[in-house]
Formats: sequence, C-alpha cells, structure tokens
Amino acid sequence: MTSLQISFICLSSSFSLKRTHATNVPKFRRMPLLVPKISIKKSFHESNNSRDTNPLEVNVTQKILHDEDIHNLNILNTKTRIYSILELVTDRVEMHHNVGEQRDNWNTLLLNSINMITLTATTMSGLAAACPGSGAPPLSLKLSSTLLFCAATGLLLVMNKIQPSQLAEEQRNATRLFKCLNTKIETTIALRNPTEEDVNDMIEKVLALDRAYPLPLLGGAMLEKFPEKFEPVVWWPNNKTSQPHEGKAKSEKMEQELMNGWSEELEMELREVVEVTKRKDFEDYERLGNMALKINKSLAIIGPLLMGIATIGSVFVDNIGSSSWAYLVTLLAGSSAAVVNSFEHGGQVGMVFEMYRYCGGFLRLLEETVEATLEEKDVEKRENGEVFENKVAMQLGRNGLQLRELASKSASYRRDGIAMDEFASKLF
Repeated sequence: MTSLQISFICLSSSFSLKRTHATNVPKFRRMPLLVPKISIKKSFHESNNSRDTNPLEVNVTQKILHDEDIHNLNILNTKTRIYSILELVTDRVEMHHNVGEQRDNWNTLLLNSINMITLTATTMSGLAAACPGSGAPPLSLKLSSTLLFCAATGLLLVMNKIQPSQLAEEQRNATRLFKCLNTKIETTIALRNPTEEDVNDMIEKVLALDRAYPLPLLGGAMLEKFPEKFEPVVWWPNNKTSQPHEGKAKSEKMEQELMNGWSEELEMELREVVEVTKRKDFEDYERLGNMALKINKSLAIIGPLLMGIATIGSVFVDNIGSSSWAYLVTLLAGSSAAVVNSFEHGGQVGMVFEMYRYCGGFLRLLEETVEATLEEKDVEKRENGEVFENKVAMQLGRNGLQLRELASKSASYRRDGIAMDEFASKLF
C-alpha cells in the first residue's frame, strides 16, 4: 500500500508541475516519421530469384569455365612437352659436338701412329738387310719390323673401316642440324603457343636426325662408309601434305592466289629454280660424290695391300748380298703404304664424300619443301610467299632479285631449246 501511495503522489506532483510550467515550455510541431513501405511479398520473391537462378545459365557458365580450364591445361601440357624436347635437343647438340671432336682426334692420332709405325718398320728392315752375317742383330731387327708391319696393317684395316674423318664430318653436320632445330623450337615458343602438331613434328625431326647420324659404331648402327653408289643423306621426315577436295571451283583458287603473298608468277619462279638446282647442282654433287667414293674405295684397298706386301717381305729380308729383292720390295711397299695412308686420311677423302652427301641432301630437302608448299592448294595454310621466296634465295646464296633473274633466264633458255649444260655454263 505504501508503494502505491508513493507512486500516486509522484504522478500527481508531475501533473502539477506540467500545469504550473506550461507557459514556460515551447511547443514543437509534431513531425511525421517517414518509414519506407516494404513489400514483403516483393522482397521475398527477389531474394528467391537471387538464390534460385536459371539452371541453364549456370550450366553454360560452368561449361565455359571448364572448357577454358581444359584449354589452359592442354597449353601447359604442350609447352611442357615441347620444353622437354628442347632440353633433349640441347643435350644432343653438346653430345654430337663432343663426339665429333673425339673422332677428329681419332683421325689425327691413328694417322700419325700408323705412319710412324710403318716408317719405323721400314727402317728396321733396311738395317736388317744392311747388317752383315746372320747373327742375333739382323734376326731381332727382322722380327721387330715384321711385328710392327703386322700392327700397322691391323690398325690401317680398322681405320679404313670406320673412316674417322667421315665420322667427324657426320657429327659436325648433326651438331649444325640439331642447332637449327633448337633455334626453330625457341622461335616457335616465342611467337605463339605450340600445338600438338608442333610437338609431333619436332619429335619426328629428332628421330629422323638420329637415324641419319647415329652415334654408336657397333651393332650395325654405323653408316655404310662404302656404299655401292652415291646417295644423299636424308635427315628430315617425310613431308605429309593434306590434299584438298578436287571439287573446288577454279575461280576460288584464282582469288586465293593473290593472298598471303602468293601469285602465279611466284609459283612459276620457284618451279624453275627447283628445276635448275635439280639438273645442274644436284647432278654436279652426285658426280663429285661418286668420284670421291671411288677414290676412297681404291685407297682403302691399296693401303692395306701394300702394308701386307711389306709385312711378308720383311720376313724374307736377309743381307744385301744373298737376296736383294726382299728388302727392296719391303722398303718400297712400306714407303708407298705410308704415302697412300697420308693421302687418304690426311687428305680426309671420307670427309669430302660426306660433305657431298650433305650438299645433295640439302638440295633434295629444298626441292621437297618447295614442291610440298606448292602442292598445298589452300594458300592461307602456306607460309607467306615473300618470306618463303627470301628463305629459298638465302639458302641458295642469293637475294630475291637474283633468284627471279635465275628463274627468268632458265625459262627463256627452256623456250629457246638451249641445253641445260650450256645454260649453266653461261649462268655460272
């Protein structure tokens, strides 16, 4: 009860205060409170739409993102593969360079060793014939010269079989070609993203180079040093061109001929250049290659034959008074064998033969490249015509203007019926 009384007294006092001080308190205008009216139904639907989007759009977006991820992953895998090929090619460059230096050292060391052994054995045979009597000194000289001749004959047979100068030239060519392939891979990576076709093409080129220039000497992997006839080396895979449909209209082809730097005149010019190199340059390299092959075969037979004659003659060497023919034959055969060996391996006839094989292969590659490019009917898929013309001209040691002059002269001589030999003699 007391609490109720106290609250009543407080309320009555507050009312009395309001009345007494009503004149002193200012009156304020009542301002309405603006509260935005929210449509509960509308906001509910908007929230549902934000959460529940169109499932078709979601699937399309997810598919696009998934395709982009797969595309990026394929590019990454392709780059990884082509970088691994680049590492392999770099290793092959170093390997072939080292092996080439080693086999060049073989040529020098074997040549000097065989010549020194041969001349020493020849000198011993002469001393044995000059010594009087039939005691121990002449016998020891005869045996020593015979053993030295036998050793020189065996070394010369091995040297003629493997042809170290030709082996060294093979490795030098392989080093140069692997360097070119290395540069081509780096250029492809720098210009654009490599494709699966680029990777397969590089793998085929590496395998073709391995077949053309093998490293091992045993197991039948070594190249034949004395083939029956001259054949240019092939270090590139077969050019595979996709043949277009024959049903295309001729007008469409005529429209495309002026695109991508190609024209009818440029195609005729390249065909004439290929014809000139085939009839003149390739025939010259083939003739010189066959000549070098015959010389190398003859020297490879004559050298060991003379060495064998000297070996047999050293057995029958006696003093000069009893039999003068044996030591004369030994001295002449041993000296001639040293001369033949020096001419064959000092002159590096095998290296010259391999050089002609490489030059013939270069011209054949140029011919196949031009023919494969011209057989591609879709001009947009070809390399740019002006770039291709400059590339062919530089490979032949000319510029574009000289290449066009060569083609025009060849065509004019062909129309006049002049023989290619006469044309080449006037041109070169």
